[in-house]
Amino acid sequence: MPLLGLDIGSSSVKAAILRGTKIVGDVARADFKTRYDGPKVEVDPQAIIKAIRSVIRDLGTAATKVDAVAISVMSPAWVAMDGQGNALTPIVTHQDRRSVEQAVAIEKRVGEARHLRLAGNRPFPGGISSTTWSWFKQNEPGRLKQVDLVGHLNTFVHRQLTGERVIDLSNASFTGLYKTLTLDGWSDELCAAAAISKSVLPDVFESDEIAGKVTREGARRFGLPVGLPVMAGIIDGSAGMLLAGAKVGQLLNVSGSTDVLALCVGRPNPHPKLLTRAIGVGKKWVSVSTLAAVGTALNWVRSQLFADLADEKYWKLVAALSKRPPASRVSFDNYLAGERTSIEQRTATVAGLTLSSTREDILAALLDHLAVSSAARLDLLKHNAIPFHREVVIAGGVGRRLSQILHRDWPGKWKFVVPPEEATLRGLGTLA
Repeated sequence: MPLLGLDIGSSSVKAAILRGTKIVGDVARADFKTRYDGPKVEVDPQAIIKAIRSVIRDLGTAATKVDAVAISVMSPAWVAMDGQGNALTPIVTHQDRRSVEQAVAIEKRVGEARHLRLAGNRPFPGGISSTTWSWFKQNEPGRLKQVDLVGHLNTFVHRQLTGERVIDLSNASFTGLYKTLTLDGWSDELCAAAAISKSVLPDVFESDEIAGKVTREGARRFGLPVGLPVMAGIIDGSAGMLLAGAKVGQLLNVSGSTDVLALCVGRPNPHPKLLTRAIGVGKKWVSVSTLAAVGTALNWVRSQLFADLADEKYWKLVAALSKRPPASRVSFDNYLAGERTSIEQRTATVAGLTLSSTREDILAALLDHLAVSSAARLDLLKHNAIPFHREVVIAGGVGRRLSQILHRDWPGKWKFVVPPEEATLRGLGTLA
């Protein structure tokens, strides 16, 4: 069963033809820009559409000879649409932190412990998208006057391709409106707490279900055959977990813009400092601890302090500094993107600077902070009370470059396995 796999991340769309978990031919890629404006982190919806059209066009006729389309997406990536599926808002990504006030209000109405029991998560600003929705209702209500459908990125792509109202279990888990622990529908109580009408919420599917077929308009827009089946979609990390086998106790570490450490569990056990969501297929969940800025932090340091270095020289420097502890007393608290599992947000600080400090000292301090923070998450994940598999699958471009530093302080013996490239795309093949 050949599939067209679409992987929509925080900076690019990738596409490939899949037979099982094997990629046939080349991987097509089209980049798009993410806008950073204070605590706001957004993507232009039309930039996503343009990138999807580009990668499908680059695959040529092979993209029209598949049996179905499978989609993975960054999450949450919240967006509101009108009756024709046009975006009324930007796509607000998981790094957005504008909605602290709204998160506090939602949790006050429901109660921290009860929100955790119902949604599986606290209402983290931007990381749980009900807070973003609430922010737009309060601050830009004009954008929502014609709202017909609200969801995540796969909701928007489905609306453009199939005209259907779709979200999958994994993405529904990060809305803060779904009963994540029982997987049995939207919560009236959580919707009421955020003053959200269930009438504009999408229908929830398992990720491997066919949730719609390409319409004539979708075929015209994307160059795909009319009637081509489209699966509901899945969070990118879940696709990687499925490729790793999705066995209870399996650890998956994906490093890109953010660093995600996910543990597969057979029974959800929420914690106020962890994210809990459905894998998307069947009765399994993942417990997740996230470093909000890894690739983005390294890119920020490069743009601000090492703009004179070519890409290859910068990453060689990162690799060299990763092999040894910092030589100075400079410290770098890396909260450049806030904190994914906190409501009140911290900002980054660099301390211990003297007249003898160098830019290399600052970069080394950032790498040290990443190593210490990465290891600290293991104790958090022990909350799930299940033994870890000692073979850890690592993926993501930054993960391959930084495995030595990100896993430097992990206690005990571990085997880190790097699968062939494009693990997310290949993971979509498991949905067939």
